[in-house]
Amino acid sequence: MSKEKIVLAFSGGLDTTYCAIHLSKEKGFEVYSCLVNTGGFSPEELVDVEKKAYELGVTKHICIDETNNYYQNCIKYLIFGNVLKNNTYPLSVSAERAFQAMAIAQYAKDLGADYIAHGSTGAGNDQVRFDMIFGIVLPGVTVITPIRDNKLSRDQEIEFLKGFGVERDWAKSVYSINKGIWGTSVGGKETLTSHLYLPEEAFPTQVTKTEPEEIELYFEKGELKGVNGVDYANPVGAIQAVEDIAAPFGIGRDIHVGDTIVGIKGRVGFEAAAPYVIIKAHHLLEKHTLTKSQQYWKDQLATTYGNLLHEGQFMEPVMRNIETFMTETQTSVSGTVKVYLAPYRFHMIGIESPHDMMASKAAQYGEMNEAWDGSDVRGFSKIASVSNMIHNSVNKK
Repeated sequence: MSKEKIVLAFSGGLDTTYCAIHLSKEKGFEVYSCLVNTGGFSPEELVDVEKKAYELGVTKHICIDETNNYYQNCIKYLIFGNVLKNNTYPLSVSAERAFQAMAIAQYAKDLGADYIAHGSTGAGNDQVRFDMIFGIVLPGVTVITPIRDNKLSRDQEIEFLKGFGVERDWAKSVYSINKGIWGTSVGGKETLTSHLYLPEEAFPTQVTKTEPEEIELYFEKGELKGVNGVDYANPVGAIQAVEDIAAPFGIGRDIHVGDTIVGIKGRVGFEAAAPYVIIKAHHLLEKHTLTKSQQYWKDQLATTYGNLLHEGQFMEPVMRNIETFMTETQTSVSGTVKVYLAPYRFHMIGIESPHDMMASKAAQYGEMNEAWDGSDVRGFSKIASVSNMIHNSVNKK
């Protein structure tokens, strides 16, 4: 009898390594491991993951590169919306999970797999994100989740794998690392508390730059197209360039505290140098080039967009509506932003843009203007205060 086919979302980390052994050796599945790269793996790392997958006994391993698709259909809008969950987290992992899940589900569909599996635990957000999208793309599919179902700790997984002769540098497994083009999450014993911060060695990128420097970012209709005078046809390359320059300063590190989809509070550490610098630079450029109402309404919709994305609702139709609105707001968001970088910190220096509303000859804040005179202001101030004047009068304040 032929074995039943199961597609395993595979990264090569501890959890998915356990799943590969458990599903093939103990459950007897024909395992098809699938790694979806969203910008977090080097070519050398991809080769190493493939080698390890076959050593674990999978029938076939494939890698699907979703980096450009991920940028075009998600990251671009996170920049347009200046999205930072709880004013802190650039949705580094939340965002990429949707694209990983959609690619894996499509592969399972094309393969005609009987089952689909992932290595999420039972206490986090990823289990919901994967389950939801698998169910949308493959209605009725049976999803198998060994880590969640067996309620395993990392120590138990390590002991299990040692029993099957799988030897790795398990010391590295003290911290759970998820790397993508839009940031790297870091989870460990400290993030399970409410008071401890991650130690320096927990962050994948160590601080090697000590001398401050400046960087120039060029945006065209809201998209990052140039870095320090170098033009990039693909914004993915520009994002990677900013990361290479800013990450060695230790910029973009923090711990996010938020409400999980399953209702509990959670903490996750992260480093996201490029997202932090790009979002802050883009936001400054918008302050100069958008009207007050454009900024206000975009902020409201961007918050909704980030919340829905965080909760695995990328395929909700309203997301496409919000993307259309945010794209329309970016027609005048073009120009250069200069940023100061130093160890563990950065700040915006200023912008240059042909759409800079501060460059209007009609008026300058705090200076003389040609758009109105004193009598206009007197009348405006009187009319603007009428409502409050009546309110205070009738309420005898």
